[in-house]
Amino acid sequence: MNKISILLLASVSLFSCASKKEIVYFQDAENLNLKEIKTSFEPIIEPNDILYITVSSIDEEVVKPFKRTIGTEGSSVTNNIQLQGYLVDSEGNIRFPVLGTLAVMGKTRGTIEQDLKTKLSEYITDVVVDVRIINFKVTVIGEVKAPGVFRIQDERITLTEAIALAGDFSEDGKRKEVTVIREENGVRKVSKIDYTSSEFFTSPFYFLKQNDIVYVEPSLKGVKKSGFIPDVPALLSLATVVLSTIILLTR
Repeated sequence: MNKISILLLASVSLFSCASKKEIVYFQDAENLNLKEIKTSFEPIIEPNDILYITVSSIDEEVVKPFKRTIGTEGSSVTNNIQLQGYLVDSEGNIRFPVLGTLAVMGKTRGTIEQDLKTKLSEYITDVVVDVRIINFKVTVIGEVKAPGVFRIQDERITLTEAIALAGDFSEDGKRKEVTVIREENGVRKVSKIDYTSSEFFTSPFYFLKQNDIVYVEPSLKGVKKSGFIPDVPALLSLATVVLSTIILLTR
């Protein structure tokens, strides 16, 4: 192989090399071995959540006053489930039939179920209450293969699962700086997650909350590909190779 070929191969490598540390996930995964797993996550109710609440008993006639029915007779529950839900207002309250205004903000589903059961037990002896968040969703945008808004049925999703729903990182996704934006108690919180490290498994942002936004930044390579900034180092390197080639050819 002559000198010119070597120089050309070297120039190609400048554009194609990527660091393993920038790509491989959970590089210190061995640190997770035998660590206790947190499984007690339950979302906290926030304003603008929509709660679907069912009240049941052996005697359905007794629970009728406590049921909210909206829509035409005979229509499916699926079509009207959003309308039948209870919207948590800006003050953190819902208005429930017979019981009136109930404060729910800052509580878990389990706590709300227990509160309602206690209040309804004054009217119904064998009451069963079930509460669900029906607008639980997360948004994943940026350098992923399939960005979008994802509705979560079981109200529990991890950052790893959200990235997987979005088709994983794109080739130009920056794995070391994944941004999670969260609104909590009227305050916006922003966290940077290093997806190449296993430390984020213990982060409060490992489990996503309703309405969280996940943003995957483009890597420097991705920004350069977009044309917003020139790849100055690569251009200088290429110029050096071209100049060296010209010098060799003119000798």
